[in-house]
Amino acid sequence: MTCVLIVDDHPIVLQGCRRMLQDAGAANVIEARDVISAYRLYRRTRPEVAIIDVGMQGQGLGGLELIRRITTHDPHARILVFSMHSDPVIVARALQSGAIGYVVKDTSAENFIAAFESVRIGSPYLSNELAMQVALANTVVRQNPLAELTPRELQALSLLAEGKPYSRIAAELNVSYKTVANLSAQLKQKLDARNLPELIRAAVRLVSLPT
Repeated sequence: MTCVLIVDDHPIVLQGCRRMLQDAGAANVIEARDVISAYRLYRRTRPEVAIIDVGMQGQGLGGLELIRRITTHDPHARILVFSMHSDPVIVARALQSGAIGYVVKDTSAENFIAAFESVRIGSPYLSNELAMQVALANTVVRQNPLAELTPRELQALSLLAEGKPYSRIAAELNVSYKTVANLSAQLKQKLDARNLPELIRAAVRLVSLPT
């Protein structure tokens, strides 16, 4: 009996995934809507496959950190990313964090199931288009500032791009205001921004936010 964990904060996505997976023969589909409960569920149930959205509201790109934590705990975890993010740098970061498959949410049901079946047996999965974009991005990775950011810096950058103030970012990331200020200072240095308005403009330009 295949056990699958789906991590997404959109109920309609969870419902659609559940239906497709059940039609494909997955008898036990469990759900989580945030990274904390997802990690706890993974450790408790040890699903055969985890399907994770890297970008969830209020958590920036917290899915990357979740993937890293899961694979640190279980190096043999089979993780498929299912996300609106199609930026090849973010795709590459997800794979580097431990995912073995990646599909975007505008894919067909047939491609989604093909990705799931591939990851279920431990085989990598990327669409031909994404694979080409990631390969090209890897050849110029040093020219892309996102490639040099930590998962927490990417989270902060995503929230800055949404126009959220430091206090709101601190609350959503469950860190102190000072930590957010330090993250902002690090981001300014890495992205060559002289002040906060420049940093926010850079964030909007660089980060592909989920719709």
